[in-house]
Amino acid sequence: MSRRTIRRVMVPNRGEIAVRIARTCREMGIASVLAHAEDDIGIPAGRLFDSTVSLGTGDARETYLDVASIIDAARTSRADAIHPGYGFLSERAELAAACEEIGIVFIGPRSDSIELVGSKAASRTLMERAGVPVVPGYHGDDQSDETLVDQGERIGFPLLVKASAGGGGKGMKVVRSAGELVPAIESARREALKAFGDERLLLERFIERPRHVEIQIFGDAEGNMLHLFERDCSIQRRHQKVIEETPAPHYSSELREKMSESAISAARAAGYVNAGTVEFLLTDDGHHYFLEMNTRLQVEHPVTEMALGIDLVRAQILVAGGERTPWNQEDLAQRGHAVECRIYAEDPDDRFLPQTGTISVYREPSGPGIRVDSGIAAGSEVSVHYDPLLAKVIAHGETREASIARLAAALSDYPILGVKTNASFLRRVIMHPSFIAGEVDTELLVRHAGDLALRPPDAHLVALAAVLGEQRSGDRKDRAAGSGPSIPSVWETIGNWRG
Repeated sequence: MSRRTIRRVMVPNRGEIAVRIARTCREMGIASVLAHAEDDIGIPAGRLFDSTVSLGTGDARETYLDVASIIDAARTSRADAIHPGYGFLSERAELAAACEEIGIVFIGPRSDSIELVGSKAASRTLMERAGVPVVPGYHGDDQSDETLVDQGERIGFPLLVKASAGGGGKGMKVVRSAGELVPAIESARREALKAFGDERLLLERFIERPRHVEIQIFGDAEGNMLHLFERDCSIQRRHQKVIEETPAPHYSSELREKMSESAISAARAAGYVNAGTVEFLLTDDGHHYFLEMNTRLQVEHPVTEMALGIDLVRAQILVAGGERTPWNQEDLAQRGHAVECRIYAEDPDDRFLPQTGTISVYREPSGPGIRVDSGIAAGSEVSVHYDPLLAKVIAHGETREASIARLAAALSDYPILGVKTNASFLRRVIMHPSFIAGEVDTELLVRHAGDLALRPPDAHLVALAAVLGEQRSGDRKDRAAGSGPSIPSVWETIGNWRG
């Protein structure tokens, strides 16, 4: 691969990941362009970019998910590279292929690698050939109900029905008996078609209470392939990660070596270049099984950056321009411990339902070892049209105990008014005895739901919330017009401080 100087990077994305990329571009002296939907014209992320370009009007399908609109925006802005971030088109081979066709650098893997591992079914076949352990299951072309039922009964229950093209828990159903299988197949197909435009399914044996551990990998065009250690992503709700950490607790050097070798084998089998992640399920007896390969920067990449003292986005840009990876394997070492919490606009006490509104008060925590990646500010609108992820709070410390304590303190000093968030819930999770002991698995939130529920407010705090609500709401006319946060919003902030 010949070297190419990247001078202008366009980011067709929004929120905290757009901010993250813009900051690295600024440090590298590279011009940055935010490609945005018209209804996102005032988002805080835009302030960090050197310029902006419109992707047009309409919903995400007509803007952030439209390859033609993104390529047109790149031409209009004279960008010589596109960094897709994550979500939207970041794992779609069509965008990478379109960039390759017109000579724009795609900051990520090649389109053929994305195509190769983009389907969970195809990637399972690839991993089997590469000798990477996979969960027993079925990923064949015959998608008839009869075949899926026969294969499901052969694999045995409990069983997991999954969308082949999916992610984030969409199109995923746990089946515990034969009578549940057909309804689960029908439901998963509908969800998969709606979310990904692809109704193909695969079946896997459902592993009870596994850990979800992923390996960050990085390759260049010269064939160098490195692992950047592991991240434990076991704390999840509805198959969606909410807390990640590195090093993984109760994780031996021998297990790290075995899983890292599997991850590098998986990446080499895909001919992989740039940043990626190989995800595994880890059983309590130490067996690991390939889950999927993510061909993009992960939401949880900051914990790796903080533990290793590196900038993954910078490395992505360098390698996309034809340079070698900026590190050698023997030079990489973890220092201390890092934990990340994802701040969502959602109600943990009502089925984690997404929340909407206008953020009226916003203040980020700070201090030694604290990092906040966000794309919001006071006045930001949180709508139903996009993912409810608002920010990420990351804490780094010399030990796991120190990083947890720092993160808990940061979450207690993170007022977000105007929309309900999961911040106080996350603080309760990381302070739970099971989490502190490192006894983590994908069912922890379900198993301890009662312990993690919001405690009812005492009379003094209710009174304080009422006073604060009255002070900020002003007179009755202002309150009728909707100015100032509601008493529940103030109570949510008090809940954050109180923990």
